[in-house]
Amino acid sequence: MYSKEQFVFQGEKVYKAIIRNYRQADFKDLIEIQRECFPPPFPDELLWNEKQLANHIKYYPEGALCVEIDGKLAGSLTGMLTDFNPNHSTHNWEEVTDRGYITTHNPDGKSFYIVDVGVKPAFRKMEIGKLLQQAAYERVIEDGLERVIGGGRMPGFKYFSADMSAEQYVDKVLAGEMKDPVITFLMRSGRTPVKLVENYLDDEDSRDFALLMEWKNPFIPQEEE
Repeated sequence: MYSKEQFVFQGEKVYKAIIRNYRQADFKDLIEIQRECFPPPFPDELLWNEKQLANHIKYYPEGALCVEIDGKLAGSLTGMLTDFNPNHSTHNWEEVTDRGYITTHNPDGKSFYIVDVGVKPAFRKMEIGKLLQQAAYERVIEDGLERVIGGGRMPGFKYFSADMSAEQYVDKVLAGEMKDPVITFLMRSGRTPVKLVENYLDDEDSRDFALLMEWKNPFIPQEEE
């Protein structure tokens, strides 16, 4: 299992963060993280439920990660293992994750697939999301996996979808000509683009698109693409 401590900063204040695997005692706080990340009118039935969370620690407890600050959960990341072929990468979130229940987890899979990442708004200036991404990278290295992979929402697209295609929007974000709250964050966290996926998730802001992004394990040989 995974646990480490490091300092995080909020303005001039310094806090000690504990990054660890989440457990059953954290379920209530994990649901609250989602509630704050997705406030009304987002429907409650689409937030994590205890059955989903129980499955996360049943099927792949190593991929159930959270950050604790001053005894409070600030954010979480959920992963699962899957096989991934960059040449056949079109899929949607519900299919690959079984709607977040991760019964599709493959113990022999070589790719760490990020199911969900959430950080409470009050902690978002403390780079909690980067800590969670780093924890996923460390898991990949520890277990000799090939990559971290996952679909990145592109919520900024809602402001430009009438004027440009999703492909054009992504190209501008990747070139640094525009910023997207999620894609730019993932770029800063070390992720690189694989493919733009249509109908990835029911997400009005992203117009249902997502950019599949990966982080490759630098300690294992990579097949030429």
